[in-house]
Amino acid sequence: RRRRTMPKERKSRSGKKVAPAPYTTPKTKTTEKASNPLIEKRPRNFGIGNAIQPKRDLSRFVKWPRYIRLQRQKAVLLKRLKVPPAINQFSQTLDRQTASKFFHLAHKYRPETRAQKKERLRSAGEKKAEGKEVVPGIKPIYLKYGINHVTSLVENKKAQLIAIAHDVDPVEIVLWLPALCRKMNVPYCIIKGKAQLGKLVHKKTATAVAFTATKPEDRNSLNTLIDAVKTNYLDRYDEIKRHWGGGIMGSKTRARMSRMEKIKMREAQK
Repeated sequence: RRRRTMPKERKSRSGKKVAPAPYTTPKTKTTEKASNPLIEKRPRNFGIGNAIQPKRDLSRFVKWPRYIRLQRQKAVLLKRLKVPPAINQFSQTLDRQTASKFFHLAHKYRPETRAQKKERLRSAGEKKAEGKEVVPGIKPIYLKYGINHVTSLVENKKAQLIAIAHDVDPVEIVLWLPALCRKMNVPYCIIKGKAQLGKLVHKKTATAVAFTATKPEDRNSLNTLIDAVKTNYLDRYDEIKRHWGGGIMGSKTRARMSRMEKIKMREAQK
């Protein structure tokens, strides 16, 4: 039997050197940073029972209080489920520019606080005790608030402009108010935040506020507000009445639905 041997490499007869590979990056000399001999490097060990773990954002793993979980679940449900037009109209709030004009005007007609009322009655009582005649002044112009009071103003056509909060809970408290305003031809708007309306009347929250009158210098600004509100709400009432809300699915569901549609399209092409 012949033994198999590896072929020997042929030596190049010419003693020429092999050309270097093109586009080679020249090696750069790495300069080591001079370490301070006084400072000893002590790497931390984050194993069990060793160094304290670094702080991380654990909000995803927190068991939130029940009321927070409920309000988050409610917000998701309102997106997923089909919302009827009567409830969906409260999602169409006044735009930011018009809302800022409304609050700027409404701030001038804030009702007096308890302290101001107490001071006014005390000064009137002191005058009466001294025997002076207390002359009744002109009735001040203030914002009217409270759902029952606002409703009576709308029914008697005394209200010039109604502002309804968009996040009243339960919504049944103000659900019928836009329809009543439409019937009585009273301009209304939906404002973002019952807390913002509450600040105007020195309360935590307010469902609705109403303008009954204004000073002569503010009449033009109120008229421009009413015109803007009419075009957004009263004139579009029939359109708002037909517009359903909700039905917005999550990202996973939308991705799955799009995949199903693509599969159906491929099958239809075959």
